[in-house]
Amino acid sequence: MSTIPSTVLTNTTRRVAALLAGPVYGGYLYAYPHKTAYRPLLRPVPLREAWAQEPKDGLFLYVHVPFCAMRCGFCNLFTLTRGEGRVGPYLDALRLQAETVADSLGRFRVARMALGGGTPTFLEPADLDRLFADLRDTFGATPLGVPASIETAPGTTTPERLAVLRAHDVERISIGVESFRDDEARAMGRPQPRGSVEAALGAIRDAGIPVLNIDLIYGGTGQTPASFLESVEAALAWKPEEIFLYPLYVRPLTGLGRRGGAVEDDRAWDARRLAIYRAARDRLREAGYAQVSMRMFRRIPEPVWGPAYDCARDGMVGLGAGARSYTAALHYATAYAVGQPGVAEIVADYVARGADRHGRADYGAWLDAEDQRRRFVLMHLLQAAGLPVQAYARRFGTRLFDDLPELADLAAAGLATLDANRLALTGAGLERSDAIGPWLQAAGVRERMRAYALR
Repeated sequence: MSTIPSTVLTNTTRRVAALLAGPVYGGYLYAYPHKTAYRPLLRPVPLREAWAQEPKDGLFLYVHVPFCAMRCGFCNLFTLTRGEGRVGPYLDALRLQAETVADSLGRFRVARMALGGGTPTFLEPADLDRLFADLRDTFGATPLGVPASIETAPGTTTPERLAVLRAHDVERISIGVESFRDDEARAMGRPQPRGSVEAALGAIRDAGIPVLNIDLIYGGTGQTPASFLESVEAALAWKPEEIFLYPLYVRPLTGLGRRGGAVEDDRAWDARRLAIYRAARDRLREAGYAQVSMRMFRRIPEPVWGPAYDCARDGMVGLGAGARSYTAALHYATAYAVGQPGVAEIVADYVARGADRHGRADYGAWLDAEDQRRRFVLMHLLQAAGLPVQAYARRFGTRLFDDLPELADLAAAGLATLDANRLALTGAGLERSDAIGPWLQAAGVRERMRAYALR
């Protein structure tokens, strides 16, 4: 059994004090380094070179569709609300990129695939069908062969589009409901009648998609634990296989940000979000859902099929403007923007690219040894299953607590436990995931994020 060396327990109170005293909701860390830490690369890297020494027998394929019918008030994703005349050229560019990247990779195998955005179901059924055909022809990736997920929104979840997804054997569909209450949805800048939400959910169930995920957002203006539980109960009525609970953040250049919504360090808002989260978490557990992370709750075991995929070892290939790709030492993408002019400029540049530019990485971040270690830790620690200490030692040839002594603080403060060689967050630790993630970022990454000029 692994133990924490006594030498790393000194000054624990001082080291963890800032974490415990700071806001619970510091920031959502879904990738490391964060995209605002990316910069133009000093030397463009040919993809053939970037992937030459990487394991490629179990890749994650992510396809980004940057179009939406509307821009929600809370949304800071890379997305456009004006797709007229842009979808065809965009799909042409995506096909060219897929051909170029597949050629650069050499021999490879896709183990998982996901279509996100934006809203992929913004595409008309014929365009959606074409997209799946292009992925099959270029990457050999079909939902029939590998687990595949797609994101949707109530207004674009039509029987015709769902028929395309079913024809291609898409396994999982994730729908952004956010709230079943019309007043709360409007307050978040997501005006949608509950009737359209229920109709979309009914259509998904009628289509027979095996895994339904429902996204809910908590912390909007005037929301209480009781009012949010109304949405939780409405979601449970559909018996979704998965439910995600997302805290509301008010980001610069978003609709809520421009309207002067709540600020992120508002302690009263912080406490209200935490109270809502706890009430919803407890209700989902009571309903038989297992907690996978701070955000994710699953009613059924995760399906195990398709080629093996190890998120800590295997890379990700991103296709489309806004998509990111990961190798062990290089993360790369197109540039990033939130404001519509900036997004439109980046999409236009993407569409205009030739095969030469699709075949190289020119914007991203190199991960040094420290970044690679911290990424491994964050990918595991922020999941309920926790961080396997011996797997870390095998991967890096060093001891976890020697490299990251601050992890001892989490156990000393009751935010984590160390048992049978696994460091896992407690309930109190999981609910502070959005504080622990930023806390564990390397100083250099934090500095690049602070210096990033958002557009």
